This record gives sequence, structure tokens and C-alpha cells, in this order.
Amino acid sequence: MTRPIYVALDTPDFEKAKALAMRVRNHVGGIKLGLEFFCANGRAGVKEMAALDLPIFLDLKLHDIPNTVAKAVQALRPLNPAILTIHAAGGRAMMEDAKAAAPAGTKVVAVTMLTSLDASDMTSIGLDPDPMAQVERLAGLARDAGIDGIVCSGNEVAAARRIWPDGFFVVPGVRPANGDLGDQKRVMTPRAALDAGASVLVIGRPITQAEDPDHAARAIEATL
Repeated sequence: MTRPIYVALDTPDFEKAKALAMRVRNHVGGIKLGLEFFCANGRAGVKEMAALDLPIFLDLKLHDIPNTVAKAVQALRPLNPAILTIHAAGGRAMMEDAKAAAPAGTKVVAVTMLTSLDASDMTSIGLDPDPMAQVERLAGLARDAGIDGIVCSGNEVAAARRIWPDGFFVVPGVRPANGDLGDQKRVMTPRAALDAGASVLVIGRPITQAEDPDHAARAIEATL
């Protein structure tokens, strides 16, 4: 993973996703395919995108009982994704089973707190209103479960790395300086997130919705 930027191709439109990937492929380290893409195009669509020879980050955020998640991961094995997401809130047994079911080369990372949530959102679902405390708690649980890393915002990645020095940290909600926040509430610039300890930066709309996606990717890469 020589380039830390994974471009989020959050669209159900296969041709659009492929065209975007082709445009930015020389300035990103891989492509992130999420629920929108997977629900519309399935495993066949992921395989076609993998033919572009860019690492695939399969962002499905699996969250169910341990046996169900393990079987889902087994069903995804032929895709051999570089990164696969599950939810840390599924608990230690679920995370252990997901890692055991994953291909040897796949990094299994657990989502801690969605970057669309803030303190008031967390309180509304019965959680500690401090995102940092929740991320630290789940980072320790993920580490003990033996998976590869976590997904957290740039605001929490430094604290998570202190808990888990050799962990793999995926940071979404990354926005260039003066960029549109969209529905993200806990954001950071790409350079700041990398300096704080991010392993991978997930960047979507600042690249995919730019007038010139290739130029936008190059401009962000230059700041790193």
C-alpha cells in the first residue's frame, strides 16, 4: 500500500465507478466499494473492478451473530479483498470469527464510531457521548480479538495508535482544507490524519464529485 488514499466509489452505477477508478488510478492506492456498489453489482461487480489491478477495500461493515458473519466472510473469500470491514460493536467473538474466516492476505478492520455521529447522536442511542472514549474502548477490544485494525475518525486515530502501536488504522471522513463536509461531522485534512497515525485515508466526494477527479486526486496526493 504505497499510496495511502483509497477513493470511495459510493455509487450503484458500475460504469460510473469503473470510469472514476480509471481516471484516478495513478494517484490512489486502491478503491473502496461499499454497500451501494455491492448491493447493485454483487460479487461479479467486485471481480470486474478488481481486474483494474487496484487493491479492493470492501466496505460492507458486517454486523451479526458470529456464525453468520463468519459464513458471510467465507462467501467473500474468492474476492480476496485487501481490506474488509466489520462492526466492532458485534463483539469479540464476532471479530475473532470474521478474522478466522478471512483470506490470509485480507486486513479485517472494525468500524468503531461512524463519522456521521457526534456526541448528541451517541447519547440518543445510549452510548457514552464522548467519541474518544468509545473508540478507545472498541480499539482495545478489536486488538484483543486479533483482527488487523479499526476504522475511526482522524480525531481519534492518535489515541487509538497509542493503545495499539502496530494496528492498522483506516480514517474516513477526510476532507481537504476548505472542503465541503457533507454529512460528516468528525473530519480532518488528509495530511493531518496521516500525521496523527492513519494507515489508509478514505476519500470520496472531494475526488469523485470534483469537476476533474484526476486533478483532485493529484492535488490531495501532493499534500501528503
